[in-house]
Amino acid sequence: MYRNLPVLLFCILGMLSNYACAEPYNDCISCHTQAVNNWQTSDHAKAMGLANKNNVLGDFNDVVVNHYSQKARFFTTDDGLFIEMNEDGDVSEYKVDYTFGHYPLQQYLIETKPGAYQVFPFAWDSREKTEGGQRWYPIYENEDIKQNDRLHWKQPLQNWNGMCADCHSSNLERNYSVEQNRFETTYDEINVGCKSCHIISSNHVQDKASNKLPGISEDKVQEIGMWMRTKDQKVASWKGPPRNNEFMESCFACHALRAPITDGFRANDAFLDQFTPSLLSQPLYYADGQIKEEVYVYGSFLQSKMYAAGVNCLDCHDPHTAKVKTQTNGLCLQCHSPQEYQTPSHTGHELTSLGSQCVNCHMPETTYMGVDDRRDHSFKIPRPHLSIKYDTPHACQQCHDDKSDKWAADSLKKLHGEAKNLSKGEQLFMQLLADYYLPLAKHIELINDKSLNEIKRASAIMLLPNSTRELPLQYAKTLAISEENLIRLAFAQIAYILPVNQLSDVLSPLLKDKYRAIRVAAANQLVGQNIHTPSFKAAFNELLEANDINRWRGEGNLNQSLVHARTQKYDDAVNALLAGIEVDPYFAPNYINLSDYYKNTGQTKKEANVLQSGIEANPTAGILRYSFAMFQVRNQEKQEALKSISKAVNLEPTNPQYAYIYILLVDDVQSTQKAIRELRKLVNRYSNRQQLVQLGMQLSQKASDYESARYFQNLM
Repeated sequence: MYRNLPVLLFCILGMLSNYACAEPYNDCISCHTQAVNNWQTSDHAKAMGLANKNNVLGDFNDVVVNHYSQKARFFTTDDGLFIEMNEDGDVSEYKVDYTFGHYPLQQYLIETKPGAYQVFPFAWDSREKTEGGQRWYPIYENEDIKQNDRLHWKQPLQNWNGMCADCHSSNLERNYSVEQNRFETTYDEINVGCKSCHIISSNHVQDKASNKLPGISEDKVQEIGMWMRTKDQKVASWKGPPRNNEFMESCFACHALRAPITDGFRANDAFLDQFTPSLLSQPLYYADGQIKEEVYVYGSFLQSKMYAAGVNCLDCHDPHTAKVKTQTNGLCLQCHSPQEYQTPSHTGHELTSLGSQCVNCHMPETTYMGVDDRRDHSFKIPRPHLSIKYDTPHACQQCHDDKSDKWAADSLKKLHGEAKNLSKGEQLFMQLLADYYLPLAKHIELINDKSLNEIKRASAIMLLPNSTRELPLQYAKTLAISEENLIRLAFAQIAYILPVNQLSDVLSPLLKDKYRAIRVAAANQLVGQNIHTPSFKAAFNELLEANDINRWRGEGNLNQSLVHARTQKYDDAVNALLAGIEVDPYFAPNYINLSDYYKNTGQTKKEANVLQSGIEANPTAGILRYSFAMFQVRNQEKQEALKSISKAVNLEPTNPQYAYIYILLVDDVQSTQKAIRELRKLVNRYSNRQQLVQLGMQLSQKASDYESARYFQNLM
């Protein structure tokens, strides 16, 4: 996961700036005045704007800011707003073209080459001064991001076109050319406007003027249904026809951690036709499914009882301001009985205190980008007794950070009695996320537990390769034809654990799945299987397209090279890796795969050159040091290999494989006794140390060191 990679917010609509509105807004205003007025107050409207006096919040009055090796001067001339940037003595001047967002941070876009915009590494903290705001804020506050760092502001991960733009403008297309390594990005509306959520047909205005669009009568409103609760019920339930919450797919398009598989997205297309979402796993989520990294809302909300009951975004958020309907407990008391929940006996706090705010216990905040507090939408009950076992956070810590988990657990026990046991499925899920592994029988039991929500069961499928390399054929077929979309998607992504001769039979139905993400995942598993059916060819082309639209960064090139290699188009595979190194030089895996190709084709000199180039570009990448050490071992340069692997161990001190090779080389090049001493120093730092312990036993026996043998025996 990236180190709190900045989220680019959004800016000001044309009608609020000094440039012309997009034409559709004029049409919208004429009939939807109130909706547009509400929308103007939203974060969506304050998305992207020209860098002018109406939009810029930052202080550009010749202000100088220092941060580690960076020094920025913000100033104004008759030609606009400018930033002079000094990075380790390398001084450049940039014109600010656009503002991004408004609160709690406003960021600024710089065109660093034609058509490509980068996010400047200092943002304006627009909070009140009493809250610590009204200052220039370095996005990586505690790090010195050098120019050879993948997170440097001129690198792909800080690129507006690829990383941020599709969610920050309406109907955007990146239009990235692999051949020219250039963007020609377009959009319909500069910010998150009407077309981000609504499909506006070409004859929409004409139909409206002709009264062809029927209104909604009072009777129709009653038929639509509502949330209702009798006086004896604690929580409301939906009364009326089943809710159609498909509109949330448009919300999820931006409020999810996901990989795009199309160039931009449209509001009327299904989420899984345009994106492959990330599921629940560490380090993105804690073992109980609470948010940890910057994962947005999709993964947490799909876990919630709210989502299962049919609650949708608009039950809490206004459709056009996007703000919650009230900041008080009244938001939750729309459905939850105040007699039951708005009481000190439930909250354990005075009703006027922060501790009695529903959201503070059931939607705790996590701070991203240093100042941006976001609430967890899984609506979990605080369970500090589980924190003791799984090291998960709980809401009590947010105020009582000086108290222990046991104190919190005991306090809740006094208030509510003994904590209810989680279901067996929930317990297995937490065990799986904590340990990354379950015995296969328990793992399958977890997947089959339909009392769990779909996203947890799908996430368990994604982790199947940690528990087994075999899966019963009939069970695999059952997963492939599941009616649950995320189940089919997760299975398609891990189907490589099946024997090769079973893949085609099991995955063929998924090549014709109704969702593009599933078709792409199935095609990716079947590449190189000599399949020539129309359904495979169509899905394979979708796979190539999905990889191509992401080739502005290293991962897209890596994925495309793997497809080419499996179809034996080795020249194309090499070219994709070379392109990946060119556009994203600080992404280590492309160097590794290119060196592997040269190794397999006997091009030893090229193999060495690629690894050395990779190390020069990525001196802190342990995987490159490890790979170079293995190259040196194969070429009988063991003394040099020992130096390389030692650096890898220091760079990635939790990787047991590096330690294993290091100890073997110490034994080979220096002495067995020294290898034993080094291993005894290292072994306890690794949680997965079984292989290292076994190596320690072998070395102890080899050296007749019985004391060390007992030491390692006690670690088993």
